[in-house]
Amino acid sequence: MIIKERCRPVELEIMKYLNVRGKLTETEAKNYSVLIKGYEGEIKFDKWVEHLLCDCLILNDLLLEYDHNVFQIDTLLITYETIYLINVKNYEGDFYFESGKWFTLYRSEIKDPLLQLKRSDYLLQQLIRSLGFPHYSIEALLVFINPHFHLYQSSMNLPIIFPSQLERFKHKLEKQKAKLNNRHSKIAKLLISLHKPKSIYTHIPDYDYDQLQKGIVCSSCHFLNLNLNIDKLICKECGAVEAVDLAVLRSVEEFKLLFPEMKVTTHIIHEWCAVIKSKKTIRRILKTNFNPIGYGSSSYYVNK
Repeated sequence: MIIKERCRPVELEIMKYLNVRGKLTETEAKNYSVLIKGYEGEIKFDKWVEHLLCDCLILNDLLLEYDHNVFQIDTLLITYETIYLINVKNYEGDFYFESGKWFTLYRSEIKDPLLQLKRSDYLLQQLIRSLGFPHYSIEALLVFINPHFHLYQSSMNLPIIFPSQLERFKHKLEKQKAKLNNRHSKIAKLLISLHKPKSIYTHIPDYDYDQLQKGIVCSSCHFLNLNLNIDKLICKECGAVEAVDLAVLRSVEEFKLLFPEMKVTTHIIHEWCAVIKSKKTIRRILKTNFNPIGYGSSSYYVNK
């Protein structure tokens, strides 16, 4: 039973729009690529978890804190006897493990992914005990979800599940026939109540309104190359067609995400959308879908 869904990271959404409307540096583009890859891996693991035939509670995307230390968990599986702390990696290609360090085959050292797992394991153990569950077994695992990943010279003792071992891990979980009880629900609810909704670990570059290219982003191919045809927008790149009202509302939500401190006004949204030449059209859409505050040039709109 999934009791905490995984949400698309806000950081990823912001970077997506900045990638379309601005110019990311090489480092920023690399960070964006890593974010996409990581999220895709988590979604793959979520689909794998959906087919589990065992009694367990699933908590995705937890950001917790213990003793002023914030730590992130990709997936928590609560079974009858064990809490499985799982961090998912979507690495692709060949790597090797030597003297406690991780390398690519080109001998370029990479950050040890087990360090984060060990830290999260320790902090979760302390947090669980502080909540009054001292005897609950916790097993921390690093799951490599990409079938095109291989690690040479790995130790048998590493807390790792490789792609070829996922099926065996599934059988291990499904052997547990005991049913969960109120104790398991209680600990799950406590952990969800402690979840911190906003991550401090972000790599969003600085940006401002004037720097970004204006227009409406195609909902299909994500290019800024649309033509207005009466009440529809047609993408010159992929041919996708979208109603003007829906496209403007998408753009408003994008604007609010990028600039939460700025007010939604007819003038600013008209400028933001660019391709919609009529201010009356923008005003009509905003009045229909939002509550107006104030009058005249100082008026703005908020959610109904």
